[in-house]
Amino acid sequence: MNETIDVQLKHRTIREFKSDSIPEDTFQTLMDVAMHTPSSRGIQNASIIRIKDQAKREKLAEIGGQEYVARAPEYLLFIADLARGAAILEEMGLFPQSAATIDTFQEAFTDAVLMVQNVVVAAESLGLGANILGNILNDPKAVVTAIGLPPYTFPVLGLTLGYPGEEPQLKPRMPKEFRVMTDTYVRPDSYLEALKDYDAQMREYYDLRNKGRREDKFTSQIFQKLGKVRNRRASLLDDIESQGFLMHP
Repeated sequence: MNETIDVQLKHRTIREFKSDSIPEDTFQTLMDVAMHTPSSRGIQNASIIRIKDQAKREKLAEIGGQEYVARAPEYLLFIADLARGAAILEEMGLFPQSAATIDTFQEAFTDAVLMVQNVVVAAESLGLGANILGNILNDPKAVVTAIGLPPYTFPVLGLTLGYPGEEPQLKPRMPKEFRVMTDTYVRPDSYLEALKDYDAQMREYYDLRNKGRREDKFTSQIFQKLGKVRNRRASLLDDIESQGFLMHP
């Protein structure tokens, strides 16, 4: 095992950071890593906005429902960015919206997600901690307004970075035989039975992390998080279209 893999196997989400700033040369190295992330068709349709304005940070924290993210040394917003391609087409005298289809949106969204993970791996290899924020999609329109995103762009993920101010336990992971398959999809006769040992590990993890205040297990979380129909993001497709994307060509 090499050092990179060792760091990845010790990954944990860091929500509280020390007040120390990340040196600018270190930050720029992370941005270099981001720029070298694989990109669909090489078109590089994902971009990053570094949020330094405190009022904007607090608004993003409010949208996500996690006030502590506004305190992080660095807050990065990763976006699907077809505005650049649309502008190039327009300069060529072509129809700009042809750059913003459901296909290119999917490519740009995927590029942004890959970019986030690349930055996280690089950051953790340098002793930094990270917290990936999907909660910006609680209200994409509010994010667009708060940051001033132009048409043909869309927020994908937020990311906070800094030197860890906490040392959370490693969260147990589901045994890989339930998630790594060969040639076809495989499932046990009963997940409740097959996951009993993992449920016990998760119950112990939450008991230790919360000093007995929470008793939980993985299968219970499935009920809590997936057992009820949630429509909080039912307007997501409309939000994407409102940014100029042709989702129904």
